Amino acid sequence: MSGAAASPAPGNRRFPGVAGLGPLHGRRVLVRADLNVPLRDGAVSDASRLEALVPTLNHLRERGARIAILSHFGRPKGHDPALSLRPVAPALGACWGAEIGFAEDCIGPAADQAIRALPPGGAVVLENTRFHPGEEANDPAFADALARLGDAYVNDAFSAAHRAHASTEGLARRLPAVAGLALQAELDALEAALGSPVRPVAAVVGGAKVSSKLDILGNLIGRVDTLVIGGGMANTFLFAEGRAIGKSLAERDLAETARAILGRAKAAGTEILLPIDVVVAEKFEAHAPSAIVAADAVPPGAMILDLGPQSVARIAGALGRARTVVWNGPLGAFELAPFDAATKAAAGEVARLTRAGQLLSVAGGGDTLAALNRAMAARDFSFVSTAGGAFLEWLEGKALPGIDVLLSPRF
Repeated sequence: MSGAAASPAPGNRRFPGVAGLGPLHGRRVLVRADLNVPLRDGAVSDASRLEALVPTLNHLRERGARIAILSHFGRPKGHDPALSLRPVAPALGACWGAEIGFAEDCIGPAADQAIRALPPGGAVVLENTRFHPGEEANDPAFADALARLGDAYVNDAFSAAHRAHASTEGLARRLPAVAGLALQAELDALEAALGSPVRPVAAVVGGAKVSSKLDILGNLIGRVDTLVIGGGMANTFLFAEGRAIGKSLAERDLAETARAILGRAKAAGTEILLPIDVVVAEKFEAHAPSAIVAADAVPPGAMILDLGPQSVARIAGALGRARTVVWNGPLGAFELAPFDAATKAAAGEVARLTRAGQLLSVAGGGDTLAALNRAMAARDFSFVSTAGGAFLEWLEGKALPGIDVLLSPRF
């Protein structure tokens, strides 16, 4: 675990929701959303984050609120027209089925006038909060300027909840603050996965490097019954066990750390599943000549690029016994065929068991969504988070400032 204080499992705590704001007709409600969506030729190419905001917008519109939407967009260094939220406003309006205005700033007269001009049930997107340095610095004066624009605050951006910024943490300390419907749904899913799950619980953790997943592994040990380790990080564990891994990607300097993790897992009663057979090739490229070998029989000139069929069958057996699964990261070099086979097979099994009602499945973080989409399995998982960093920090057991502040109502 890192030095950050761990939060209790989200769902063990009672969060105020939008229904708790009371009468809203004509009131100004600031909604922290995640409008940080991909643009291609000036148009939104993936509207999933916009669509997730619609239920909260509908709730506020039905109650006659004047809705001002706050978000960051990219990583600007000061005001940058290329990172304006202007093109996102009409795309959000298309998802919502109603016109949404745009204000040239997120504080000051331009924002204030745009909000006050709204009819009850109307909405406006305010300009990129990161155009102001006070946003990422959580500057009190900037948070005060944001707070002057509203009568209440709704956080519906789990993806930004791990940042103590002015629009996520500072603003929530200055107005009546509640969780939006999408945020609440995410917290409920996370609680069902690790807070008070139906057991047995299995976790699938993949990716390239153990070093990037140390906190995740540390938090999961003792909380899950079975921990599947795949991807390049599994190579480090195989090396730590004294197995020859050829020229596979591995963090050989972390062998002692890997052995310590295995020891902790054994003491905690968490079963760790490492590969028993692997797919190897001499080149890291699509359709490179490959072979299936035992995990302790990797040729010196070969590299491990995927798990073998025996490993996949073993994982499928663990999934079949589980009632809850948490998934983060691919099991192999999923972006290169045929080294995506293990990820596809295991994800497909999770999807099948979920459809059959035998499994609650929650996934997210890093390359996870891309891997599950490639496997055509994401839509059948119980919940797939697009939150990235926030999901990873939740898996690590870290405090999420944008969530924790909602538990400290000051009004």
